Amino acid sequence: MKYLNLFFAAMLAMPAAFASPGAHGPNGEHLDGQTTATGATASVPRIETFTEAFELLGHLSGGELSIMIDRYETNEPVLGGDLEVQYKDLKAKARFHADLGDYAVDDPTFLAAISTPGTHALLFTLVAGEESDLLEGTLTVAEAADDHGHGPGASRWALAGLAGAVLAAAAVFVARRRRQPKKA
Repeated sequence: MKYLNLFFAAMLAMPAAFASPGAHGPNGEHLDGQTTATGATASVPRIETFTEAFELLGHLSGGELSIMIDRYETNEPVLGGDLEVQYKDLKAKARFHADLGDYAVDDPTFLAAISTPGTHALLFTLVAGEESDLLEGTLTVAEAADDHGHGPGASRWALAGLAGAVLAAAAVFVARRRRQPKKA
C-alpha cells in the first residue's frame, strides 16, 4: 500500500513537469519570461501621433487601417471629417464609419505596402469643418514571429515516454505484488 501511495503522489507531480519551462498563461503569454503590459495586442501594429489641435491613434488589423481622431485639448472625437493617408507615393482616402466613430483605410494596394515588416512613415491630412491639419507618424510592423517550440518537440515526447515507462513499471510491480502468497 505504501508503494501505491508513492505511485499516486508521483502521478500528481507529473503535470508540473509538463508545464514548465515555457509554460503559457491563459492569453498565450510565456510564464517563465518577462511579461508585457499589452499582452496579446502587442503584435498589432499601432500608430500614435498628435499636433496642437488633434491626436490620432490607429492600428493595422482585420484587413484595414483603423484610425480614431480626437481634439487634443478636450478628447472630443472628430466625426465626419475628410482624412487622407499618404505613404511614399501612395495615397488612400479613409472612409468614416459613423457607427464606430472611426476612419478606415481598406485600399488593398496601400495596405499591402504598409503591412510589410519595417518602419513606415505616414502622413495624415485631416479636414474637419473649417479646420485642417497634417499629422505625421510612424507605423512599425514587426517580423512574423516563429512558433518558438510550440509543437511537440523531442523533450515533450521524452517526458511522455518516461511517464509511460513509470506507469508500466508500476503496473508490473502491483501485479507481482498481488500474485505473491500472503505470509501468515
